[in-house]
Amino acid sequence: MDFAKEIVRRRTFGIISHPDAGKTTLTEKLLLFGGAIQEAGAVKNNKIKKSATSDFMEIERQRGISVATSVLAFIYKNFKINILDTPGHKDFAEDTFRTLTAVDSVIVVIDVAKGVEEQTEKLVEVCRMRNIPIIVFINKLDREGKDAFDLLDEVEQKLGLVVTPLSFPIGMGYDFKGIYNIYEKNINLFSGNSKKNIEETIAFDDLTNSGLEDVIGPKAAETLRENLELVSGVYPEFDVQAYLDGNLQPVFFGSALNNFGVRELLDCFVEIAPAPRPKMAEERLVEPNEKDFSGFVFKIHANMDPKHRDRLAFVKVVSGTFERNTPYLHVRQGKKMKFSSPNAFFAEKKEIVDVSFAGDIVGLHDTGNFKIGDTLTQGEKLHYKGIPSFSPEHFRYINNADPMKAKQLNKGIDQLMDEGVAQLFTLEMNGRKVIGTVGALQYEVIQYRLEHEYGAKCTYENFPVHKACWVDPEAENEEFTEFKRVKQKFLAKDKHGQLVFLADSAFSLQMTQQKYPSVKLRFTSDKQV
Repeated sequence: MDFAKEIVRRRTFGIISHPDAGKTTLTEKLLLFGGAIQEAGAVKNNKIKKSATSDFMEIERQRGISVATSVLAFIYKNFKINILDTPGHKDFAEDTFRTLTAVDSVIVVIDVAKGVEEQTEKLVEVCRMRNIPIIVFINKLDREGKDAFDLLDEVEQKLGLVVTPLSFPIGMGYDFKGIYNIYEKNINLFSGNSKKNIEETIAFDDLTNSGLEDVIGPKAAETLRENLELVSGVYPEFDVQAYLDGNLQPVFFGSALNNFGVRELLDCFVEIAPAPRPKMAEERLVEPNEKDFSGFVFKIHANMDPKHRDRLAFVKVVSGTFERNTPYLHVRQGKKMKFSSPNAFFAEKKEIVDVSFAGDIVGLHDTGNFKIGDTLTQGEKLHYKGIPSFSPEHFRYINNADPMKAKQLNKGIDQLMDEGVAQLFTLEMNGRKVIGTVGALQYEVIQYRLEHEYGAKCTYENFPVHKACWVDPEAENEEFTEFKRVKQKFLAKDKHGQLVFLADSAFSLQMTQQKYPSVKLRFTSDKQV
């Protein structure tokens, strides 16, 4: 197996969007075209009780939304494709932000009727900060929506992108006849009645050919010629290098639910998208084709299989090859570890792999050794940067609703907090537990998972906190002792034993900083890289 060839054939990307833009449906259809599944689950259709392959947690099936990133891998045209389907809902954004550290490119899905939405803007901003190559897929063309040129303008203005269409719609909604594929110079006709079959494709190099009228009708043919003339006049010509550098974003149109425009997207994607890219560590830039293995944990998921209570750490392989039963250095703990059953993913289905290459995502069974941001290497002490930790915005007391299940509740909270879903604070004064989250919906998810995965029940009480501030432990002086005495009821320890000041208002925080200038407060925990 040629090491260099294996790396070049890998494509690891994330799919991001606002909720309901059709991200999970697009993931399904990519798997369908890749031959990885035979029939897509109707994501929202509860009548037939099928659900999307990538939404494998019970709560996702019930709510019809993704609440955790899932990893899916398949082979297409001899390329090894790793898709990370991310949650779109803003309450789960930090899972998506962390996932973006593990991808080499992204596909942004936009709803033709709603256009660019708030959550899409935030996620694209993160991609642009990291120069991640972006492809835009405008979805749901079988429905009435905004004009194609208006949408392209909106994408440029709101997302700050430089776009160039590689396909263009012929009509929309009721008049939707198909798509002209600018990249491959052909027309795809839309029949509109099949959700499983692939549509008809007709090669059309020459748009002046009168055969165009026969295929789509005189009016649509005239409009298409005008639109394409405008496209070539207004938008820059597609340049692969500009796309890879993050300076140009190709746009495709289609309808994921109807399999329409998905093959064109996938064919172009495998051709132009980047193979695994170098990643910056604190020490140096690490290239994917280096011989020695290195990788980092970007996600931890408890109970991938509720029957076995297993915890998996998701590791992105940055360089070299990860081999089964080979000892690797856990940099933070400074000890060597061996893994007898590393997993490759297909949503919740896992299979043991002997060798994984740069670009791949490996699942490692974890008994509590890993935290998000941990690095594994062949021996070199590397620390990968840029995995964000988040400051909670909502705080609630968590209470045990079933005293007989205290042990299960503690274990459940412990494991779910390790996933980075939320943060746990234990008050110094009375030992009560407080959970801090970025979004309110996470409390529902925690409550649901505690009950269904751990058999424990909990209730919440509001706890008015403005901000959690981590206290730097350096200054053990009189001022620090006074600060601890006065602010006793607002002090807590986080999961790693670090002291945290839970300020109840912006004013209280400001006054504390003025009164105790030597006590250094931070808004993020730097226990994560």
